[in-house]
Parts: sequence; C-alpha cells; structure tokens
Amino acid sequence: MKLQVSFDMKDIDKALDIAKQIEPYVDIFEIGSLLIDAHGANVVQQFRTAFPNKTLLADTKIVDRGNETATLFYNAGADWVTVMAGTSDEVIASVCQAGDTAGNKKVMLDLIDSDSYAQSALDAQNLGVDAIMYHMAHDDLGNQTDFFIDTWELVRENTKLPIFIAPRNNLDDLEETILQRRPAGLIIGSAICKADDPAKVAKHFAQLIKKKD
Repeated sequence: MKLQVSFDMKDIDKALDIAKQIEPYVDIFEIGSLLIDAHGANVVQQFRTAFPNKTLLADTKIVDRGNETATLFYNAGADWVTVMAGTSDEVIASVCQAGDTAGNKKVMLDLIDSDSYAQSALDAQNLGVDAIMYHMAHDDLGNQTDFFIDTWELVRENTKLPIFIAPRNNLDDLEETILQRRPAGLIIGSAICKADDPAKVAKHFAQLIKKKD
C-alpha cells in the first residue's frame, strides 16, 4: 500500500517546505487542484525541480481537451494526472493516449462525479486507465463511514485496477473503514499538511500502512 499526500493549498512555497519535511515517508506527492488552479503547470515544474526522483500526481480533474491538458502536465513533470469519471469515454481515452505518447505516464480515474461507481470501475481498464481514486467530495457533509461501507464493493468487485482511497479529515476509524479493505494507496491531505509536525504525522501513517501490508 502506498502513501500519497495531497497538497491542497495555494501557497507553493509552503507546499514545497512541507514536502521536504515528509519526503522520506511518502510514495507519491499529489499536487492538489487548488495549487493547480492558482499556478497552473508551473507548480508541477517546481515540484519536479525540487524532487527529481519523486512520483508526482497532478490532480488536474480533466473533463475536456483531454489529450492536450494531460500532455501539458506530463511535459511539466507529472507522472500521473487525474481525469473525471463523469466526463465522456472519449475524453478519458484521450487522456490515456496522451500518457502512452508521453512515455508510460499514468492516469487515475476520479470517481467523485460518477453516476455509477460500478459502471465506471468496470469501464476504466478498457479505456486505458491505470488506477482509480475513490473518495467523498471535500464539501460533502455525508457520513464518511457509511459512504465507504455502502459503496466499496461497487468499486472493488468491478475492477482489477489499483484503488486509491482518500478519506476526509476524520480519521478516527481509519483502520476499520479504510485499511482493512486493503486499497493500493491511502491519500492523506490536511491531516499531514496542517499538522504542527507534518513529518511526525506522515511517519505515523507510513508505519500504519506498513503494519497492514
């Protein structure tokens, strides 16, 4: 199981500083949508310069102009981009084609806007997707535990692709609701990035994952 940390903030310097602190414990740096909205592909370039050997995922949330957008971020240094499950199959396939053209770059399908988790998971591999991102929306006020219990099997039973789970801030029941399902990756954001000691918290999650593997 991989630990992916999402930098959901607007301040590049702050994100890079936190990234330096937590780098030893993290497998994937996710350059969050807020950073991308504020700074575009430049933020990916800065991360790539600072961390030449780290796996970088750009949370681009692509819904249109798939090939062009994906290529822009791959060229900036991203190893992964995200595309929304709610867009058309043609857009998803074009993002995946861009990844192949760029040289074995990867695509993560974000299920957040899917009309059918089961169908999106079933179709993903045929469209060329490499992994699935499964989570509740940041602004969704629903119960996280109920969400994962009610929907996990719809995703897992319909795909052989790796599934990355992004729980929200309430991580009290992380082991029961998330880790026991053994996803391919755990995505953590503010629990690490807003901590007084990000490195200490990142190490905690890394050790928790290792214990489950």
